[in-house]
Amino acid sequence: MRSIFLIASILATLSSTSAANCTRDGLLSTASQFVTAVIAGQVNNLPTTSNFTNQENNKALALSKGVFASPLQIDTNRSTADTVACASYTMLISTSGPKPYVLATQIRHDGNDTGKISTIDTIAATTGSLFFTASLTLSYIKAEDWSALPAASQPGRDLLKKVGDGYLDMWTDAKAADTIPWGTNCERVEGSRLTKPCGASLPPGGSAKQNDDRRYVVDEVMGSVDVLCAFNSLGNMPDSHEIRVVDGKVKYVHTITVIG
Repeated sequence: MRSIFLIASILATLSSTSAANCTRDGLLSTASQFVTAVIAGQVNNLPTTSNFTNQENNKALALSKGVFASPLQIDTNRSTADTVACASYTMLISTSGPKPYVLATQIRHDGNDTGKISTIDTIAATTGSLFFTASLTLSYIKAEDWSALPAASQPGRDLLKKVGDGYLDMWTDAKAADTIPWGTNCERVEGSRLTKPCGASLPPGGSAKQNDDRRYVVDEVMGSVDVLCAFNSLGNMPDSHEIRVVDGKVKYVHTITVIG
């Protein structure tokens, strides 16, 4: 009986140690290493798990054949962290080179170990994507305030996920918009199209196809949720929707949508 208790104690210790490894600092450190590797064109040299997968625009793709195969000049980047899902989200904007890009990347880790990457999942928008002009997108993003929120005013995980889902549900559910706490001074950036307030000109519902295959990165410290998905309501388009909530209200909405 004693040996059973001893084994249980050891397993509990290992479990808590593993969970502790998935820290905010660890996630953001790996995200920073990822950005450095993107600039150098060496993403394939990052430490990965044995079952690593790379996905680009909702399809499995070798790193050697995707957007990260060659070095990219990055004009700005910003990352958020989800210690529950052990994942991070990074937005990168490149306005120069053979192709301009606006990129939305989620990085995931198995076993709460931020030292190795299990998945790199990217929505890669370039010329021809929805409302795409990288330089305009860059100007809007750089003007935003993404300071960490005070602990007392950080929105809960459930609220952030609900806001993300509510936004994507607007195309199928005419009442979904009413579940979202719109801010009066919020801004919506869709490609290079800026809408203020972001609650204006909303879809009325009516689509029979749900925006599905949703993958989340929820960051309470930044008050943000990013959802990568298949935007089926308008035609199976790879998509990223990032939403920030400040003082209980939606402050920013970013959409990156690939056509074709």
